[in-house]
Amino acid sequence: MGRSGGLRRGLRAALWLLLALVLALGMGAVTPSPLQAQQEPSSSPPASTRPGCADPPQFLTLDGRQVLEVRAAVGAQSPAGFVRQANRELLRLAKDQSFQPENLAVSDAPPYTFLVIKRPDGSSDRLMAVDDKAGACFGLSRQQLAERYRGELAAAISAYRRSNTPIAWIQGTLLALLVLAVYLVWLRTQLKLNRRLAQWIALDQNRRLQGLRIGSNQLLESTQVRQILQLVRRLSHWFLLLLISYLLVPLLLSLFPPTQVVAAGLRQQILQVIENAAGAVAGAIPDLFWILVIITGTVLAIRASKAWFAALDRGRLRIPGFHQEWALPTARLVTIFISLVGVVLAYPYIPGSGSQAFQGAGLFVGALAALGSSAIATNIISGVMLIYTRAFRLGDRVEINGTVGVVQERALLVTRVRTPRNELVSIPNAMVIGASVVNFSFSRREILKPVALSTTITIGYDVPWRQVHELMLAAANSVEGITGEIAPFVLQTSLNDFHISYELVAYLGDVSLYRETLSAMLAALQDQFAEAGVEILSPGYHALRNGNPSTLPQG
Repeated sequence: MGRSGGLRRGLRAALWLLLALVLALGMGAVTPSPLQAQQEPSSSPPASTRPGCADPPQFLTLDGRQVLEVRAAVGAQSPAGFVRQANRELLRLAKDQSFQPENLAVSDAPPYTFLVIKRPDGSSDRLMAVDDKAGACFGLSRQQLAERYRGELAAAISAYRRSNTPIAWIQGTLLALLVLAVYLVWLRTQLKLNRRLAQWIALDQNRRLQGLRIGSNQLLESTQVRQILQLVRRLSHWFLLLLISYLLVPLLLSLFPPTQVVAAGLRQQILQVIENAAGAVAGAIPDLFWILVIITGTVLAIRASKAWFAALDRGRLRIPGFHQEWALPTARLVTIFISLVGVVLAYPYIPGSGSQAFQGAGLFVGALAALGSSAIATNIISGVMLIYTRAFRLGDRVEINGTVGVVQERALLVTRVRTPRNELVSIPNAMVIGASVVNFSFSRREILKPVALSTTITIGYDVPWRQVHELMLAAANSVEGITGEIAPFVLQTSLNDFHISYELVAYLGDVSLYRETLSAMLAALQDQFAEAGVEILSPGYHALRNGNPSTLPQG
């Protein structure tokens, strides 16, 4: 089993190596052939810079390949008409096996220089003529241009005959079969590997995929990681499949003479795409470098500001007039400001930032900001004002617009309060800044004194007020949540038509038990007055003593 497994791995490695060599052949033409080298643009002046020269120039072609460039024709003949006739004659000569490229010669007969075909009997046939006007279009003499044309025609005919022999067709066919065989083996291997990878990712018992966790934050569950990996697998599989299949086309076409020009065009397209992509990446490197520098500076500035404000929050650093509870909210604001500055500085260096797509996205974002900016800006500004007015802190017991509870969160847009019934109430900051805020926790924290709670009851005129004071104070002192730091006291607040209003003021030991302590104090008041046989005529109750029973509870 070990030897067979090693053999299979060796075969797979050889297969991938062979596929790489085949693809390199398909992307080939790194070293141009003599004919291709002749087709490179010349260093002569362009035709458009000289009068009487064709713009654009015309080309003689053979088997789809450009052979020589024509910028001017002799006499009244146009370059396009001359090229059409010359193409037919050139193809006839290439197919005529009795004609040898060595028989092409140059004959000078002013004012023309002729390309002639020498015959065995010593005669010659004129193939084409070159005059001084045609040579001037290339910055050459007519004799130099004629020699250049002769060499290009001879090389083109020789290349045509080499590529159109039966042996060339047989070699191309055999190579095509070999390439197809390698492609089919690779395709089968690729599909098999893709299936195995899909099964490996999908296995629930795969213990290597435990999700993505950063610190205590679970960013992705294992199921989500598997879904992402499956998507990446499918995209990579199809991308590789389409890429290899597309590269196979010019490779196969380049093996047969009639389609070599098409293959060269496809190769040129692929190389052009690669060249453009490489040029874009190379051109973006300086911008990416500056983006990296800006990001690094932004991150360092944010970390420095957080460390500085953390020292203020812990009390290790003090600034006169800057309260300690301002540290963390100010740190968030400074972080947002530094991030915005970093985005503004980095935006011009983002590749494509000046494109129409970026401009359209900017217009869309601007439209959204314009639609919601009024309410959002109002709440953000109100949230910032609340931070520095010190109306409350997180964990304070407050009353805002009739909502009583503990402050759970103080965000830029809303303030969240948890009520005693564990209801979370979100109040817009604009509403909070415009309302009166009652803070029950401020007294204990800032002036080190307990907060008071009070309740008012009404007692009839027939009960002595000293007895009422005594009963109310006894009730307050019997409640467990009332602190002894400041003694409770009673105030007579009103002499009404049928009764007197008495207000009991007592101080809480723990403000978080405000409701519970108030309830216990009301219960104690009822017990004390019931034991003393005194009726509580609250809030506006009065009794007519015409035989009706007392309102005191029995027992």
